[in-house]
Amino acid sequence: MSTVLPHLFGHEVTAIHCAGVGGMGVGPLAIYLARRGFRVSGEDDAMVDAMRVQLQRAGVVITGAGEIPADCHLVACSSAIGPAHPVMLAAKARDLRVVRRGELLAEATRDRRLIAVCGSHGKTTTTAMVIAAFRSAGFPAGYVLGGLFADDAIAPASAGSNDWVVAEIDESDGTIASFSPEITVAVNLDWDHPDHYRTAADLERAFHLLFTRTKRAVLVNSGCDFTRNATRQLSQQAITFGETGDYRGALGAALGAHTELSLGGGFPFPAATVQAMGDFNVLNATAALAVAHIVGVEGLSGRALADYPGVRRRQAVLHAAKDLTVIEDYAHHPAEIRALLGSLRTRGDGRLVVVFQPHRFSRTAQFKEAFAAALALSDAVYLLDVYGAGEAPIAGGTTRDLENELKRTAPALPVVYHEGDPGATLSALSAGLKPGDFVAFVGAGDIDGMARGWLAAIEAARWDAVAAALREVVSPQTKVKREESLARKTTIGLGGAARIYAEPADMADLQALVKTAKARALPLIILGRGSNLVVPDEGVDGLVISLRQPAWEIFEPRADGHVWAGAGLRLKNLCGLAAKAGLVGFEFLEGIPGNLGGALRMNAGAMGGWMFDVVDSVSVMTFDGEVRTLKKSEMHVDYRHCAELHDAIALGALLKPASQSEAASIAKQIEAYKEKRQKSQPREPSAGCIFKNPPNDSAGRLIDASGLKGERVGDAEVSTIHANFIVNRGDATAGDVIELVRRVRARVEQAQGVTLEPEVLLYGKQWKDVL
Repeated sequence: MSTVLPHLFGHEVTAIHCAGVGGMGVGPLAIYLARRGFRVSGEDDAMVDAMRVQLQRAGVVITGAGEIPADCHLVACSSAIGPAHPVMLAAKARDLRVVRRGELLAEATRDRRLIAVCGSHGKTTTTAMVIAAFRSAGFPAGYVLGGLFADDAIAPASAGSNDWVVAEIDESDGTIASFSPEITVAVNLDWDHPDHYRTAADLERAFHLLFTRTKRAVLVNSGCDFTRNATRQLSQQAITFGETGDYRGALGAALGAHTELSLGGGFPFPAATVQAMGDFNVLNATAALAVAHIVGVEGLSGRALADYPGVRRRQAVLHAAKDLTVIEDYAHHPAEIRALLGSLRTRGDGRLVVVFQPHRFSRTAQFKEAFAAALALSDAVYLLDVYGAGEAPIAGGTTRDLENELKRTAPALPVVYHEGDPGATLSALSAGLKPGDFVAFVGAGDIDGMARGWLAAIEAARWDAVAAALREVVSPQTKVKREESLARKTTIGLGGAARIYAEPADMADLQALVKTAKARALPLIILGRGSNLVVPDEGVDGLVISLRQPAWEIFEPRADGHVWAGAGLRLKNLCGLAAKAGLVGFEFLEGIPGNLGGALRMNAGAMGGWMFDVVDSVSVMTFDGEVRTLKKSEMHVDYRHCAELHDAIALGALLKPASQSEAASIAKQIEAYKEKRQKSQPREPSAGCIFKNPPNDSAGRLIDASGLKGERVGDAEVSTIHANFIVNRGDATAGDVIELVRRVRARVEQAQGVTLEPEVLLYGKQWKDVL
């Protein structure tokens, strides 16, 4: 199967420029085209960072407004791009053809067997679930999602390697008429987009024609009368899904973040588990599993959606704590909002508070009575101005009109609206919070950014208060900082900030920090010199303590031949001081870019030597603030691991040299190790060896044998010098590294039959949660 389509719309097209590429419709399509082999560029007036990362990973070139590359053959745009936009003017000046997102998607998938997911509500989630089921079963179909996965390591589009592709298609602008799918899935239908479909019958006809053009199977919701009406007089019998469908799915037990489905009809297994909640997600999952079965995916099982990663802005949990829970959801039609709020009503005893941003003036005017009825399911409503999506205001379609309707039909419901001043509305939300509130930000415009900004302000105030409390219990010599960048404190040079960062000046201040963190249930994480770890891009939610002050860098030879060394002492300095003192046995530490505390925590090793080879005892502080001294014989130490330091802080260690010798002789051995290391290891920033060596083998050898040297995600690269190193070529992100770790593990497992386990720490998180 060809990976490049040289012709689209009847003429040669190899370079495409996408306007509105930061959006959830055009962005994934641009990534799909880039993965198919096109040269793709794009622009957006309001680029979302998460989409920018995905575009750059796929090789999509981001330009300024109207900056169409010289080699471009075609311009694609979202329906929100107006004729006066710079990109439209530039395209007209160069006589370039301009097409809409749906038209380009139809052409770009015409050579594949298209599974088209459509409908008024739930199509993005259903598409994502089909993708997840395919991925779980190892079915390598291409896909184009209309959103971003909650797990940013999963791209929103893929070229795939078989002849199937699943894509979300949108009826809002009429481009649905361009598609002739192999399989069509209609999750449900409600009359919407009155700007394009003047009557419900117009919308029904558009879907009926799509079903007529479908080649193999039409799947429709058995509980949706509107959808069933659109299937009348089809040449083929529609297949139904739902509680009473040909593929039956019903809500079973709720198990935390998972839901059990009871299945029947055409399903070959009686039950399934999906990592999602709510009745409508049961319907979406039933449809997705039905699609996978009809396609004939081998290995499909009831666990296919157990690890479904979710989609951003679909019941996305932004914050979850005892006193406050915050979610965001893309719902923007009354039926969606009614289903969402109905499901949220079952989740606890606190108030359900809704922040709603209406989407489009035409929709607000048409459905304001239904919006008011749906919003009345909440305990309080905060309204934002209508997000026009390119529309001009119309009479009866403003947020003020919706507010008046709410006051008329639900006079007891608290409603807050500050016209033209969203900041005032959100300030009122903050002021009105009560313990246990469940806050839902709802809408399809830019409300997601507002939600994150509001929550960031709430969180910042909370962390500011915690930092102030910590400063109260320590001396002025102890550093306590907010949002301290950790990238510069790591050897690989990437990652986010610590919410609170502290460098205690002495034992008393360390103890005060630890005890205060315990009392406030504050996550406590220790940072050495930043080697052998990767800090996530979002940073670390907790108190990060680093022993970087002079009190922790002691090197004290004892009369009995032992040495006391502080946990903050750099290994390079430890090695050098030992050499000057004529102490043999520490030479292997010279090139390890860490401090003693980190080396004890990881039982660091190099050149055939291990940290605990030279340890007699270790002084530790528990996370309760208790100080203890542990003999080596009392500690559980193995490869890259010391159990006692998982929940304790190494303060220092009593070390035992192997022997004594002249400083010059020791220095010569150190220099030999240094030369060997420089020849065998990369010089670019890295976190050290990424994977543990499996028994009787080398991770580097396995990675090299799998052809992965030079493999790259963004600016993260498998070193061409030593394959067990991932290096930062300049602007790598933690997301790049994590994706590259995934890719390397998968390739080695496929090629060598060995599952590699990470050696570096995912700082503040667990690898099992991201791999």
